[in-house]
Amino acid sequence: MDIPDRLIELQQTADAEHAKLTGLDGEERAAQWQRWFKAAEASQAAVTEHAQETGTPRNQIESAVKKAVRHPDDG
Repeated sequence: MDIPDRLIELQQTADAEHAKLTGLDGEERAAQWQRWFKAAEASQAAVTEHAQETGTPRNQIESAVKKAVRHPDDG
């Protein structure tokens, strides 16, 4: 499946923001959680939009994007 670079970049950003939550607590964690949530929301919206544009099932696109980002050597 051909995955647009934009979807890869958005997922990479979301994953990076999520990783920054480790070790945080209190207000610092709440602020980072918001940054992660916004990044994840943008990634999910882009996946949905791409699915609608291409007619490809959304879950297939999301799975392919996450695999490409999290397991790049498998493809």
